[in-house]
Amino acid sequence: MSTNHFFHMQNICKDYLMGEEVSHILKNVNLSIEEGEYLSVLGPSGSGKSTLMNIIGCLDVPTSGNYILQGRTVEDLTSGELADLRSREIGFIFQNSQLLPRLTAIRNVELPLIYAGVRPKERRRRATAMLERVGLADRMYHYPNQLSGGQQQRVAIARALVGNPSILLADEPTGALDQKTGKQIMELFQTINDEGRTILMITHDMNIAAHAHRVVHIIDGVLTEGGNTSDA
Repeated sequence: MSTNHFFHMQNICKDYLMGEEVSHILKNVNLSIEEGEYLSVLGPSGSGKSTLMNIIGCLDVPTSGNYILQGRTVEDLTSGELADLRSREIGFIFQNSQLLPRLTAIRNVELPLIYAGVRPKERRRRATAMLERVGLADRMYHYPNQLSGGQQQRVAIARALVGNPSILLADEPTGALDQKTGKQIMELFQTINDEGRTILMITHDMNIAAHAHRVVHIIDGVLTEGGNTSDA
């Protein structure tokens, strides 16, 4: 594994104004991830883990602190530069696959490439290859309501990967799935990581978190190291 930081966060705080009171969601978070690492952020509902993921994914900005992503100081970037960074470097996977119901699987996977200006023939080739990659070669032209929950999540994973991002950010990726299907998705994540892709997964489930190579814990906005799961 490379010893280069993919990102580094130092003393990250996130506050929200709730009426006349300030709510402190993240409290001096320090976190780094290396290229090729597989990391879980484990915490209960309301712990701040989704807020943390939004900042890591450049969907939100911290109130204070320093965030360096791929050598760039995020706080110094314009909204356009942040959008470009997201589209090039980050693939998002959510608990509910968030597929567009009126589009087939292959059209859903093509969406990021359309926004990136990829030509139709090339984006169809790449979307086809990625759906084959996640085991859905025979479901490309099915609509989401014709797919199982696990198949929908595989489409979402293909969509996240099709732009060849440097990191996958997964927010409760098995939360809407049964145990057997969740295990299959975790096996797919492991294969993706084995190929060198950096993965950061947000979860409240200790069993799911244990699939990662390193786990950190977040409670009430405070992040603590949880260790390397291979040492357990």
